[in-house]
Amino acid sequence: MADLHAPDPTQVSLWRPLRLLQASMDADIAQIYSKTRIKGLKTSFVMELLRLHACGPMTITELAESVNRTHSALSQKVAAMREAGWVETIEGDDARSKKVTLTDKARGIVGRLAAEWRATEAAIAEIEAEIPYPLSRVVTDIEQALARKSFHDRIAEKLAEDPAWG
Repeated sequence: MADLHAPDPTQVSLWRPLRLLQASMDADIAQIYSKTRIKGLKTSFVMELLRLHACGPMTITELAESVNRTHSALSQKVAAMREAGWVETIEGDDARSKKVTLTDKARGIVGRLAAEWRATEAAIAEIEAEIPYPLSRVVTDIEQALARKSFHDRIAEKLAEDPAWG
């Protein structure tokens, strides 16, 4: 078992391998885009671009809610997507509101993005079939454990036992 009281606590991480795995898989998706000459597209933009394509123009609040993100995080992402030429803002239902919509550049590749999304999901399903305990089941099991006792409460209990926190 790892020494949880090592001088540098960042040397111990049960979750780092998961973050590194996700980053590696994300880099593979980015490589697919690069090889197909889709320039300036961050893999982190794809869900929002696909959602805008499927649902049409949305306010930042509507888009944030649809992808389970905060308004602040989506506002920053929309600014980056606008800067890269994937989205633009148009007048909303009244003069005070604005909606985010796809640019012609984004509309030109959204079919390819949907194809990549489907291929990625199929590849993940293939991987899950090869392993004894699929990640999707791990997530469900963790969600159930957190429903029994929140992550916050678990951390707070551990901090209460640590004299360095006192």
